[in-house]
Formats: sequence, C-alpha cells, structure tokens
Amino acid sequence: MMLFKVLLTISLAIASIGCEPVRFDNYRVYEVSIDNADQLSVMQHLEQFSDGYSFWESPVQTGMTVNVMVPPHKIADFEELGSQMQISFKLKIENVQKLINNENPARSKRNGFGWDSYHTLDEMYDWIDGLVEKHGEILSVEQVGDSYEGREVRAVKLSHKAGNPGIFLESNIHAREWITSATATWILNELLTSTAPEVQELAQNYDWYILPVVNPDGLNYTKETNRMWRKTRYPHSVLCYGADMNHGGASSNPCTETYAGPEPASEIETKNLMEYFSKIKDQIHFYLSFHSYSQLILLPFGYQNAEKVDNFYDWMEMAEAAAIALYKRHGTQYEFGNTADVLYIASGSTRDWALGTYNVPIAASYEFRDTGNYGFLLPADQIIPNSEEVLDSLVAFLGKARELGYFTV
Repeated sequence: MMLFKVLLTISLAIASIGCEPVRFDNYRVYEVSIDNADQLSVMQHLEQFSDGYSFWESPVQTGMTVNVMVPPHKIADFEELGSQMQISFKLKIENVQKLINNENPARSKRNGFGWDSYHTLDEMYDWIDGLVEKHGEILSVEQVGDSYEGREVRAVKLSHKAGNPGIFLESNIHAREWITSATATWILNELLTSTAPEVQELAQNYDWYILPVVNPDGLNYTKETNRMWRKTRYPHSVLCYGADMNHGGASSNPCTETYAGPEPASEIETKNLMEYFSKIKDQIHFYLSFHSYSQLILLPFGYQNAEKVDNFYDWMEMAEAAAIALYKRHGTQYEFGNTADVLYIASGSTRDWALGTYNVPIAASYEFRDTGNYGFLLPADQIIPNSEEVLDSLVAFLGKARELGYFTV
C-alpha cells in the first residue's frame, strides 16, 4: 500500500512539472461539513495522502466546513466514503476547468493596463514603473528582495507628507489568489487618481506601503503551469515543491498545500517580507493582508481565543463599521471577528506575526469574494466590484479607528 502511494505521488509530481499546463477537466469541488472526530480524522488522512484530492481549506477541527477538489476518477469513491462516514457534503463546482476557461477573458494589449482582466507579474511591474515616472514626487518603488527563482519582490510607497501613520498592505502571498493583487493595484490607482474626498483623505493622510505580489514564483506558476497552485516554488524534497508562507504550523508533509516548511521563515520570500517590515515597523500603524476567499474580515490571533488580545473589542468596532460599509455598495455580506472563531484555528499568519512580534496597533486580514461558487477562480468581471467595496470598507475601518483614537491625522 505504501509503495502504491509513493508511486502515485511520483506520477502526480511528474505530471505537474511537464511543459503543458495542468488541466482540471471535470474536477469537482464539494463543500464538506466536519461534525465529529472520526470525520475529521478521515479528512486529515485524505489531505496528508491526497491521492489526487486537493483541500481548499485545511481540515483542522470539528464544526468546520472545507472545500475539497476531487478528480473525476475519484468522485464515486469520495461520495461513497462520505456516505459510509455519514459526512454531509454538497456539490459547489461541477467542472473546475470550465471556471478556469471563463475566468480571465482575452484582451487587446492596445487597451493597456486595466481591471477587466487579471495580469501577469511583468505587466503589473511595468504599470507600477509607469506610475512612478508619472507620480515620482509622492510614489516610489523598492526592491525588497528576490524570489527563489530570481524574480523581484517589490514594495510601492505612497507618501504625500512626512510623519503620516503607515498602512502596510501585502497581497498574493498565496499564488492562486489572483483577486488579491488585482484589488491591491486597483486601490493604489484610486489613491492616486480618485477625486472622491474620502479616498483623497486616505491618500494624503496615510503613508501606504503596498507589496502587490509577495509570492512571484507561485503567481507565475499559476499563470503558466498550474492555476490552482498555492505555495512558493522552492524544492523541499525531490518531488514536492514549495511551502505555505501564511500557515506556520499547518503541515509537516512537504507534498501538502499547507506545508509549513522545515523551519520558521524557511522561504526566501518570507524573509524578504519580514526584513522589509522590520525596517519600517516604527512607521506602521495598520498591518493589512489580502486573501481569498470566504468574505471575511479576520482579526488576531488565529491560534487562540479572542479575549486574550488587547484592544480586541476596539478592532471589532472597526471591523463592524467596515463590514457595514462594504455591504452598502453591492450587497456583499462579510462576517468579521477573531480568526479562530469565524474561520478556524490557524497559526503562522503574517497578521499574527506583525502583532505578536512588533505589536502593531491594528492588524487584520480580508478574505475576498466569494463563498465558494467560484472560490479562487473569481471571474475578472468581479475585480472592480470587489475592489470598490473593499476600498469603501477601508474608509470606514480607518474612520472608526480615528474615532477611537488610534490615528491623529
């Protein structure tokens, strides 16, 4: 049995490193409810010895739901297992490849950079370079390091005047979450071009430190090879690549999507982020992390009960104001609260690290649209609506923070 699993792992790995992009024809995604310890044990076994299954959330506790991508040849087995274990599940996505095909429409390069489609790393960086040329008096870009494969990790700083409180925004730490960098770049553009008074107030009275793509190797891999890739691209074993930069204690198996790495901050991309943040930590008042999906505003700490965190109830007021403002634009409903309460117990997040190590005044993560009908494959025509409502929420979040005395601007 063990030899079979090894051979299966080898065959999957070989398939994933070929020249042709990985396809997900007739792969299904099921939403699975984990109600008891036996069901949890089964799900955790499937994650560790995947046999083709892919968990879009890691099964870490009872009382949670996870979305599991199932290859076509395993559908009957999966449904039979669910029946045997009395696991409640429902079909969320019938054909993953169909969503991939329709996610990012073809566009003409003559239209330039915009938000009607998702862009490559080079396209984003070229656009940022053009912004710096145009707005050099308030905008600068810094290379904070190189990825394992030699791609630049860049930070963009927007500053109208010295002494502003700083907002640190990182996105695309998980490769397949394209909507995060799309939203980060849209917000940057709004901060530079919007004539709305509330947006100009954010631009002029805060310094913005934006890392649009923290994991450039992973993002490139999703563009060229495997759309559903999550991790970095460092080879941690002969056949298994990458680690999850945002889950420090999730898994010790290098072949799983939540592999924590062989040691803390094992990935060069993680070191890049940490070293850059440590240089500017005294200027940062708000650490903000963009993710997808689930429509959540998550507060520290993810690994413990909320009541142990100083200022938690202030942050809850801010998150509530943000969720209300976000809903008003397009009717999108977000939940908010402590990560362990509204999502699941999760260790190793950058948000928790910024608070735990440097005691930043505010730290929060967003999980963007949607709630599973598209998951990580949010169509490009939702980029602008998602970005609009998120910016609305940040206006309200920071407004409530000022009201509570966290900022004087």
